[in-house]
Amino acid sequence: MATFRVGVGSFNINDGSVGIGTEGSGHGNLKVEGTLKASTNLDVLGVSTFTRYSGFNADNVSVNNRDLTLSGEYSTTGDIVVEDGASLTVGLGSTACVGTVECISVKNHFSVPVGDTAQRNEISGYSEGTIRYNRDLGTMEFFNGNEWRQFRYQADAHNSISNRGRSVYGGGQTPTNIQVIDYISVASGGDAEDFGFLVSGVRHSMGSSSNEIRGLYAGDGPGGSTVIEYITIGSKGDSIDFGDLTVSRRNPSGMSSSTRGVFAAGAPTLVNVIDYVEIMTLGNALDFGDTTSEQGYQAACQSPTRGIIGGVSNATGGASQIQSITIASKGDSVFFGEPLIRRRSYGGASNSVRGIFGGGTGEPSPARFRQTEYITIASDGNGKEFGDLAVEVGSINASATNTKVLFAGGTLASGKSDRIESLTIASTGSAVDFGNLTQARGHACALSDCHGGLGGY
Repeated sequence: MATFRVGVGSFNINDGSVGIGTEGSGHGNLKVEGTLKASTNLDVLGVSTFTRYSGFNADNVSVNNRDLTLSGEYSTTGDIVVEDGASLTVGLGSTACVGTVECISVKNHFSVPVGDTAQRNEISGYSEGTIRYNRDLGTMEFFNGNEWRQFRYQADAHNSISNRGRSVYGGGQTPTNIQVIDYISVASGGDAEDFGFLVSGVRHSMGSSSNEIRGLYAGDGPGGSTVIEYITIGSKGDSIDFGDLTVSRRNPSGMSSSTRGVFAAGAPTLVNVIDYVEIMTLGNALDFGDTTSEQGYQAACQSPTRGIIGGVSNATGGASQIQSITIASKGDSVFFGEPLIRRRSYGGASNSVRGIFGGGTGEPSPARFRQTEYITIASDGNGKEFGDLAVEVGSINASATNTKVLFAGGTLASGKSDRIESLTIASTGSAVDFGNLTQARGHACALSDCHGGLGGY
């Protein structure tokens, strides 16, 4: 066994290798006083505290033709490169200082944590930027510091980009209750086309929520219902049973992010219940919280983080105020502002910045409105004047894209309307003609696959 003197002391080489261990095991014994510096071609089999000649931690770590497991604390100021035929494993006892690594280059593939929605481990928490694969939703997702977001993907041709940008209208009164579903392509404009039928039968006065793939219709008139059914927005066809609300009602206010649908309040017996569902899973709604009072017949809109419940003229104890919720968390609604006009059975929709409410009836009926108003979703505040619809109309519905809000159908003094009108969200002004529904009707329910609540990449 050779002995070499380096500075003060010496180390032994056994079979051409140097190891840190005991005299009787390992590759040999290395005793170091002060700092040991090695050349850049030093190949380390484990966690190293060696310092390069430059005086810094390793500026490059290359794992090649072997497996390397980190079981302690390790940091590098440069790249970690895992080459063919090699693997890098971060053990349970290891601390990985990801923030100090400029780049990790992995050939062929790498694996991220996998689990279902219930295994997000909300109790222990997670940091902004956490990435995982959600088995329930079938897609990668990331945590943005407030809620989980899904990476957008298209599962098949039905959900391709060319088939997105749809508004879909379910049910309504002609005045006979109907189960028709029709749709429009927002980018091209024009009249609605047949989509399918509501599987549960004739329905009106429903609430809706949707993401890029699915649309949900919940509740039913005139007496109320717990039914929730869903459609695949990118393809045509009849709806499918989804589950049930916690409380039977009609006219719940529907809001949604890219993952969660929320249904608040409702009629004809006014309630303060707020429910939620995970849009891409099937099942019954769960309790979310309560509105500030028992109420119904109001519209709603959303951003990716915030749901807005519009004011209404017939809440218990008088008119209600505009309220907000945080969609990703459960809890009661809170005060947002005062509406410009106190009304019921009106339409509301939004992009991620601005919400618009319009049409509706007074309390008591039959007064109808043509005025629209807007709010800025991110900041609390009162409704402000936006413009006018073509006519005074109640029992109207609304849907949105990133640039437009579409008001459709409704009840006129002369009967039901099939008119679809468009407002440009970024500017104030009156609505312009867009097209027509397949049937004139009021109390229909609208949703879209491109509204302001959707996020992800």
